[in-house]
Amino acid sequence: MIRNILAVILLAGCGMTSAQEQSDTTFRSPFDFPLLLSANFGELRPNHFHNGIDIKTQGVVGKTIYNIADGYVSRILVLHGGYGQALFITHPNGYTSVYGHVQEFAPAIQKYLRNYQYEYETFTADIRPNPGELSFKQGEMIAVSGNEGSSAGPHLHLELRCTDSGDYVDPMPFFAHYLKDTKAPVATSVVLYPRRGRGVVNGSYKKKKISVEALKQPLTAWGEISLGIGAKDYMDGTTNFYGVHSVTLYADGKEVFRSVTDRVSADENRMINGFTDYEELQNTKALIMRSCILPGNKLRLLHADHNKGWVDINEERDYHFKYVLEDNFGNTKSYTFVVKGKKQDIAPYRMAEDKKRLYCDRTNIVQEPGMQLTIPKGMLYDDAEVQTNVVKDSAAISFSYTVDAGAAPLHSYCSLALGIRHYPVSDLSKYYILRKSGKWSYSAGGKVENGWITARVRDFGTYTVKVDTLPPRITPIAQNTWRSTRNIRFKVRDVGAGIDKYKVYIDGNFVLFGLKKGVLVIQDPKKIKKGVPHKLEIVVTDACGNEARERYSF
Repeated sequence: MIRNILAVILLAGCGMTSAQEQSDTTFRSPFDFPLLLSANFGELRPNHFHNGIDIKTQGVVGKTIYNIADGYVSRILVLHGGYGQALFITHPNGYTSVYGHVQEFAPAIQKYLRNYQYEYETFTADIRPNPGELSFKQGEMIAVSGNEGSSAGPHLHLELRCTDSGDYVDPMPFFAHYLKDTKAPVATSVVLYPRRGRGVVNGSYKKKKISVEALKQPLTAWGEISLGIGAKDYMDGTTNFYGVHSVTLYADGKEVFRSVTDRVSADENRMINGFTDYEELQNTKALIMRSCILPGNKLRLLHADHNKGWVDINEERDYHFKYVLEDNFGNTKSYTFVVKGKKQDIAPYRMAEDKKRLYCDRTNIVQEPGMQLTIPKGMLYDDAEVQTNVVKDSAAISFSYTVDAGAAPLHSYCSLALGIRHYPVSDLSKYYILRKSGKWSYSAGGKVENGWITARVRDFGTYTVKVDTLPPRITPIAQNTWRSTRNIRFKVRDVGAGIDKYKVYIDGNFVLFGLKKGVLVIQDPKKIKKGVPHKLEIVVTDACGNEARERYSF
């Protein structure tokens, strides 16, 4: 009954109000075998929520995927990462279903895709067929499961989206009857956060992290505090762990905060960094859900009292807290603990002289000689402090700039401009902005104009300007077997701006290859006649326009 109510609520939110249409909303399983999940909707990920459910495919690729309801193909998407290959089917009930990481599509869809890829000589594709051009009934085969794109193992990533708004919606209410779950979520830790300059915990201005086993230890606080919890959910029949559907915090019996992960928009996805403890994630990889709403966080799945989840400890008494964790199946687990109010002076916070305040409700500009970072309004979830450092090298193309805002994340892209001091090469297309992060570095791209190079970045960090004049490297794999197996592959690598595009021609004709985890793999080996000699030409170009061209006979 509860599952049906949830489904109706979600349906109404997608613009469906007719009782008849609601009763007709039945999705079948995408597989003909029992379902087990490796991930659920809303599971916490770095920089995003998991926007669907991941269905195990018994450890292999090649399982038949069936259409969950009548509809038409509205989008065919092929990427090097992300979904890999994905199919979008729009249904008359207000939903669009998405099937990601698939190995191949149903024959009619596969043909439609191949025609596009060969016409435009491209592997990546984003095709929007006309409504009704490719229609499928419920239960018809639409694809074959795989492990494409950013996938760590064979599975189907299944999403439901509201067709009108594009919102990602939790599929669980529609598929729960295919699953078994009698296990409640389990917490691992609780964190207490004193408000800077307005609260303390255990006599300290620093946050206090406690394992759930130690929640009975004495905890004291004074002033304004908020809380957070680390937790995981589990299901029957598998050892995987999942995100917690709902978290509710009570203080002295009154609800002060609640999160319900049932719907997320594309723009809200990165707001997870304002919901979770971003500093804890960066330092320890732990995912802690904060039970307060930061002033710049507009995430709709968060609900709080008039204090936005902050609790004022202003009396010398016991404050009773309770967390209630709940999954989609009604399994709940509660954790209670006491924080004792202990009166003490709280020194006002003073910002260090070498830092500058950033405000979440206005545009901020961070400048140094030869550098400007423009942070538009809405890019910060809370006010933050920034410290800059400039490493000057008179021989360098530009100075190296570190913009350090501590644990503050950026919501989306901001404009970064760096001044160019020297031009070792005249071709301006060869310059790019490099971001350094520990032992890793990557290109942020950029365009040179009037002595400056400008790029869009969405992370604080260290940036400088580099030049890339070197072509990518191409290495054939098992070339001596190409004629007999037609399994033609190349390893491609670029040490500068990164691979931008590639094409392969065999006997003068374009043949489709896909770049998968750094390896170019032939997609249509049957196009190559077996056992006879061939001539192959491969062209790989990086983001700075440097081209590598190699020819092979096999």
